[in-house]
Amino acid sequence: MPNPKRSAEEQAMLDRAAVALPGGTLGNLRLDDDHAFVARDGAGSRIRDLSGNEYIDYLLGSGPMVLGHAHPKVIEAATAAMAKGTTFFTQNAYAVELAERVVQAVPCAEQVRFVSTGSEATYNALKLARAFRKRDKIVKFEGGFHGMHDYSLMSLAPSGAAPFPQPEPSSAGVPKAVQETVLVAPFNDLNAVEDILDRHHDEIAAIIAEPVQRVIAPLPGFLQGLRELADRYGVLLVFDEVVTGFRLAYGGAQEYYGVTPDIAAFGKIVGGGFPLAAVAARREIMDAYDPASAREDHIPQIGTLSGNPVACAAGLATLDILREPGVYEAYHRRAATLRDALQRLCDEAELPAVVSGVDVMFDVYFTDQPILDYRSTLVDKAPNRVFDNALLDCGVFKPPGKLYVGVCHTDDDIAQTVDAFRRAVAAVRDR
Repeated sequence: MPNPKRSAEEQAMLDRAAVALPGGTLGNLRLDDDHAFVARDGAGSRIRDLSGNEYIDYLLGSGPMVLGHAHPKVIEAATAAMAKGTTFFTQNAYAVELAERVVQAVPCAEQVRFVSTGSEATYNALKLARAFRKRDKIVKFEGGFHGMHDYSLMSLAPSGAAPFPQPEPSSAGVPKAVQETVLVAPFNDLNAVEDILDRHHDEIAAIIAEPVQRVIAPLPGFLQGLRELADRYGVLLVFDEVVTGFRLAYGGAQEYYGVTPDIAAFGKIVGGGFPLAAVAARREIMDAYDPASAREDHIPQIGTLSGNPVACAAGLATLDILREPGVYEAYHRRAATLRDALQRLCDEAELPAVVSGVDVMFDVYFTDQPILDYRSTLVDKAPNRVFDNALLDCGVFKPPGKLYVGVCHTDDDIAQTVDAFRRAVAAVRDR
């Protein structure tokens, strides 16, 4: 049935996408056919589609647009940099300044190496750990998302039936040899991690973790426990801060939770909406990247657009705003208001529901069981489709899986979204 809110122009563009793109999408997310749209433009916390419909945006480009779309200061900085040249493949002042800024902000960072995507950042972080420890295996957490390289695609979205620490490929085309180097543990389970390390530590280079795994918050003491186990067994702790970096706090999750990893990967916010990511660690580890290094563990690392000036200028402008006094306090306050309201509305409707995550990024699971790890998220998702589609009908764009609150969201946005939550919760209750 045609969507009455969709113009002929937008329908034509969706039809063209179905021909030119596999599945008619960019691969990032797929909305139900009767709710799919094509983004036209965005400003602040709002985006508009080709039909002119406006939405309060809680996707925010999958997180990087924490300041909102087309922020004037970010656009001004990027435009000024662009006018001087878009990339050089050699040193530029914007990249040096942004590297210094990351070092100043992030507890684990003494040096930084730039790449272009979060997938590259986590891939390089793991390679760095293997080179430094001279071991091949890594421990990752079931359901943990570290990008699209082969190691991260182990047990990204598995059946949940494999015994730990056996990995399960979540993609075709992954070599079996990669599967032999990945050990999998349940998130928030220190005993399981300790058991794996006790049996395999001589083969393990690193543990990699999202400090907040998708929308599963770490239990009190879990991240601290990982730090202690890594130290005890002589492996490196890698934090994937592509999502949490400069979001939970200016110094990322490691500042927010008070746990310093050995290596961290950053993306999204650090590039201000442009393709940019980074690996950061102490100098002793990062020396492997030095082109003049004669070390046997030297790692060549080259990227055509790594540290390009436009992305670095946008990142600098974004971080300038985020480090202004009071930004994070106001950000967390508004986000907590929204998260708490969703849980309250579900409780008032007598719907079994858990709003899982942290203030600035969360989602709802319609279950009466706690959400502690990947397997506890394997619940019926049909209510979520009803919920998400009802929000879209109310002019609120929350994609499947995660809601990102931004610094850009105003008190009025929050109030309108709470009203939309009320209607969406009712739609789930009455379905």
